Amino acid sequence: MIIQKASLNELEPLTELFDLYRLFYKQESDLEGARQFLKERISNKESVAFIALDDNKPLGFVHLYPAFSSVSMKRSWILNDLYVKEEARGSGVGENLLTTAIQFAKQTEAKGLFLETANDNYNAQRLYEKIGFKKETNYFYYYSI
Repeated sequence: MIIQKASLNELEPLTELFDLYRLFYKQESDLEGARQFLKERISNKESVAFIALDDNKPLGFVHLYPAFSSVSMKRSWILNDLYVKEEARGSGVGENLLTTAIQFAKQTEAKGLFLETANDNYNAQRLYEKIGFKKETNYFYYYSI
């Protein structure tokens, strides 16, 4: 298995994984929409994705978006999407993708790498805590449209 930063050269396997990720979250399949969305993010340097491949077969991806802290005057990364194909789960793909994301955040001298997950996503929570993520207890998060 190799993990590499996704470019437009990996657009097709990344699109396949992204569509499966959206299906996991009960969205309708939209390969063309997924392809266009990812192409725009990559072309405009609005996000960074890493893809896990085994013999050119896509296994999973992690997708990061930049954010900035005015107080620390540093970049942060938001780990917005993590997906591993069902048949590859439990084989270390997710852990390797997370480790790669953490290394990337350090290489870019980021303040941190942030993520959120559902209260009942226990498998993901165990993985995040195993890798070294800490549950935030000092802040409340609010949302508005």
